[in-house]
Amino acid sequence: MKYLLKLMKKYRLQGVLAPLFKMLEAIFDLMVPLVVARMIDVGIATGDMGYILAQCGLMVLMALVGLLCSFTAQYFSARAAIGVSCGLRRMLFDHIQGLGFAETDTLGKSTLLTRITSDVNQVQNGVNMFLRLFLRSPFIVFGAMVMAFAIDSRIAWIFVIGIAVLSVIVFGVMRWTSPLYKKIQARLDRVTGAARENLSGVRVIRAFGREEAETQAFSDANESLVGLQLPVSRISALMNPLTFVVVNLCIAAILLAGGRQVDGGLLLSGDMIALVNYMSQILVELVKLANLIVTLSKAAASARRVGEILDTPSAMAFPENGCKTPQGNVAVRFDRVHLSYAGAGDESLSDISFTALRGQTIGVIGGTGSGKSSLVHLIPRFYDATAGSVTLLGSDIKAWEKEALRKRVSVVMQKAQLFKGTIRSNLLWGNGEAGEEELWSALEIAQAAEFVREKKAGLDEPVEQGGRNLSGGQRQRLTIARALVGKPDILILDDAASALDYATDAALRRALRTLPKDMTVFIVSQRTSSLMHADQIIVLDDGEIAGIGDHEALLQGCDVYREIHESQFQEGGKQA
Repeated sequence: MKYLLKLMKKYRLQGVLAPLFKMLEAIFDLMVPLVVARMIDVGIATGDMGYILAQCGLMVLMALVGLLCSFTAQYFSARAAIGVSCGLRRMLFDHIQGLGFAETDTLGKSTLLTRITSDVNQVQNGVNMFLRLFLRSPFIVFGAMVMAFAIDSRIAWIFVIGIAVLSVIVFGVMRWTSPLYKKIQARLDRVTGAARENLSGVRVIRAFGREEAETQAFSDANESLVGLQLPVSRISALMNPLTFVVVNLCIAAILLAGGRQVDGGLLLSGDMIALVNYMSQILVELVKLANLIVTLSKAAASARRVGEILDTPSAMAFPENGCKTPQGNVAVRFDRVHLSYAGAGDESLSDISFTALRGQTIGVIGGTGSGKSSLVHLIPRFYDATAGSVTLLGSDIKAWEKEALRKRVSVVMQKAQLFKGTIRSNLLWGNGEAGEEELWSALEIAQAAEFVREKKAGLDEPVEQGGRNLSGGQRQRLTIARALVGKPDILILDDAASALDYATDAALRRALRTLPKDMTVFIVSQRTSSLMHADQIIVLDDGEIAGIGDHEALLQGCDVYREIHESQFQEGGKQA
């Protein structure tokens, strides 16, 4: 809620004007029964058609002024609500961008998507309805009660009793349903996560014939959501019939008590009609208030969920005036490094120590789940080591400024990720000021220049979201080129050539040898052929170092490396 109040400060004027014009509209609504009463008691009773027409004209004028007030209030409330939701969504997005990999892994991508979309929309609706109705409805309810006391104090006590009973119903339902809406949003996260996972992995699902299993898993998550939504909806649905029953009983009581007073000459017919109209107004406004409370309950639950994300601090703190320039000849040093992911039982890396000098090519190999990606993700500080120290370019990695660190280290992830735009715009992510010659040089090294030249628009060829209009190998080569455009001190290729054929992979390795001599290259691969010419190869097995050395030394002294190599090559050195 504190974030909403902070954002609402920018819309103080709209936040005041919207309820103010709604109050003006409510005043005109409260005046209408009095006009009708005078029309009946004076105009109709005396047969004065001129008076009747004058009162009708007055009501039309009041209706037009009330309509203008309503439109004005809606305009200001919509501006405030949309402005607040826009600011909240921007604040949430900026905060998520600042979170580390550890926090996003813990929170989960599906819940982050739900909170930045569905939850923020619920907050927007809540703010809009609050500004429009939260003061208007209570004002009409209590205003109608006051007007009833002005007409007849004895009958007005029926209003007091009715409003008290209706308040118990409305606020009782709100108290019952409010905590359930938070659970509904949590289950919506599961549905969103299942849908997202199925859409992103649809090819794998079809390849392994898992359509029925995934459909069942989605149905289970959906039925769990529906199973909670239905009881909440049934509880909320009780509000309207209960309020109608109470209000109609109150109207019957007013007619009974008022009818006797009209017969006795103590109450005029017009006043009787006015009392019934006021009770009808109370009915309409309480139904609105009930729906408003349901909307506010959802909005409050969503606001708390958004606040949970905004209150989640990043575990990583980057110094403002930290290290910016390399020192010494050491590119990367790991000293007894351990890494455990949040919520994981075992360590992903245990007691990792090695030194990589500037200009060296370092290979990282191991079986699936051995910790290869975990190791290289510590170098750009995507994660922090849980024990031990990581030194980057002569300084402790925690002493580097964030921007300087990102410029010094470029990473090509396992999954090639391109963004909607053009080939040029994707390459310029590496260096926004790179010229045409630098872009083509990076493409040449990444073995992507040939297929880019074949495109009609060349560097300006459109790229769809995620690079859907490109093959897997083309995407990988463009992401390598994007990293090279930045001219980093340390280049990390995290299994970045897995989609390339052996000839292209070999050409890429030869081209990488032409890189500046002071650039350190980390190559993560499951192919020993990709690492044969590395200055140093780190072999991982279950998060621990099984061997370090060059290709020949590891073939002689490391069983894990030898088994990987022999599984890929037939006797005689030919690749299997």
